[in-house]
Amino acid sequence: MSPQHEVVVIGAGISGICAAIKLAEAGVDDVVLVDKAETFGGTWRANTYPGCACDVPSGLYSFSFAPNSEWSRLFATQPEILDYVDRIAREHGLAERTRFGVEVTGAHWDDDARLWRLVTSEGELTARFVVSAAGPWNEPRFPDIPGLAEFPGEVFHSARWNHDYDLRGKRVAVVGTGASAVQFVPEIQREVAALHLFQRTAQWVLPKLDHPVPGIEKRVMRRFPFAHKALRSVEYALMEGLGVAFRNPRPLMQTVQKVGSAYLRAVVRDPELRAKLTPDYLLGCKRILFSNSYLQSLTKPNVEVHATAVSEFRGNTVVGADGSTAQVDAVILGTGFHILDTPLADIVRGADGRTMAQHWQGSPEAYLGTVTTGFPNAFTVLGPSLGTGHSSAFAILEAQVAYLVSAIASARREGWAVLDVRPQVQADYVDQVQDALAGTVYNAGGCQSYYLDANGRNSFSWPWSTGELTRRVSAFDAADFTITRDDQVAVPA
Repeated sequence: MSPQHEVVVIGAGISGICAAIKLAEAGVDDVVLVDKAETFGGTWRANTYPGCACDVPSGLYSFSFAPNSEWSRLFATQPEILDYVDRIAREHGLAERTRFGVEVTGAHWDDDARLWRLVTSEGELTARFVVSAAGPWNEPRFPDIPGLAEFPGEVFHSARWNHDYDLRGKRVAVVGTGASAVQFVPEIQREVAALHLFQRTAQWVLPKLDHPVPGIEKRVMRRFPFAHKALRSVEYALMEGLGVAFRNPRPLMQTVQKVGSAYLRAVVRDPELRAKLTPDYLLGCKRILFSNSYLQSLTKPNVEVHATAVSEFRGNTVVGADGSTAQVDAVILGTGFHILDTPLADIVRGADGRTMAQHWQGSPEAYLGTVTTGFPNAFTVLGPSLGTGHSSAFAILEAQVAYLVSAIASARREGWAVLDVRPQVQADYVDQVQDALAGTVYNAGGCQSYYLDANGRNSFSWPWSTGELTRRVSAFDAADFTITRDDQVAVPA
C-alpha cells in the first residue's frame, strides 16, 4: 500500500468506518484507514467486559444507511454490536483499505507541501486530508493512586479485561461506578467471594426497559423496511423527549428524577445503604445510567459499598479516603477514559508547529465539533461539544461525516488545496455553545462530571436537540474557511 494518500482515516471503529464508506460513495477512492488494533470495532472491540451492552436502543445504535433487523434485544450486547460493525465494514470492502496493527505516533502539517505527514509504527504516511476517528472512548484512564503500582494481586481496567484471570472465589475491589461498572458489577458479583465497591460519587440509575426482540418482529423488519424506519423514528422521538428535560432541568428533569428515587427506594430497602447510593445532584448532571441489576447486586451479602474515593494501596489493602479498608486479591478499575484530554491531541501539530493540546490549553475547541483553526484539512469525528445525554453517537458521527465528505468533495471539485476554518468563526461558535449550556442540567445540575475540562468548562456537551445538531453539523459552508487554491496564497472563501 502506498505511503501517499488523499485521505487517511485514523481509527477503524464506527466513526472511521462511516467516513470511509461515505467518502467512497462520493468518489474519493484513495482512502486508507489505519488502526493500532487487529480488527474493526473501536471501543466495541476493546470493551469485552462481562455485561457490556449499549444504553441506547439498538434501532438507533446503528448506521441509518445499514439497518439491522437481527438485534437480539432492545439494547444490543457488545458481541452482536461488534459483529454488526465488522460486517458492515467488510460488506463495503474496507478490509482492503485498512492497515491494522499500525499506530499513529505523530502527525504534523507541512505548509510548503500542503499535506499532512503522519509518523506511524510502520513508517511515514502522507495525506492531503486527515480524519481523526479515534473517538473519546479510546484510551483508558488509569488513576494515579499511591501504592497501586505495587499492589501484589491482579489489576486491570474494564476496557482491558483480563479474561484469563478467574474471579471465582476472589476478594475483588472495584474502583469507579460509571457506565462500565454498572454493567459488569452485577455479572462478577455472582462469582466473587467478596466485592468491595469504592464509590467516590453516587450515581443516578434508572430501570432499563430491555427485552428480547421477538422473532415475529425480526421477520417484519426483514420483510418491510418501512417498519424498521418507523420503529427507529419512534425510538428517536422518545429519546428526544428525554432530551428536552436536559435543556429544561427544572421542573422537567426533577420530574424524571422522581423515577430514579422511587426505583432506588424499591430496590434498596436498607436505609444506610440507600443513603450511600443517593446522589446529591440533579439527575442528568452526570451520565444517566440504566440497569435492572446493578442496584440489586449491591444489596447482596458479599458486597460492601465504600462511599469514598481510594486514597492509597498498602500491599493488598485498599484504603479509602474515609479511612475504611478492604483486603483484596484483585482490583478492577472502572475509571473511564481520556475523554477531553485525548492523547491524540498531544501528537498532532498544526500549521504553527504547536500541538492541538497546546492550542486548547485544557479546553478543547472545534467548529461544529469537527474542524479546528490552525489545523488545515483535518477533521475530528465525535469531537468537542457534541456529546448528548440522551441520543446515539451514530446520529452525531453521521452528521459530521456528511460535513467532512462535503468539504473534501468541494475541495476536489473547486481545486482548493487547503481549508482552514477562520478563527473568528470558531470563537463565535464556541461562545454560542457555552452561552447555551449555562442553563442545562450538564452545567447547572450541581455535580462534577467528565463533561467539565481541566479549566472547569463544559467542553463535551451539545446544548440543543439532536435534530438541531444534525441540521447544523452536517452543513458545510465554504464561507467559514480561509481557502488556499492550487498555486495561490490563502484567501478568505
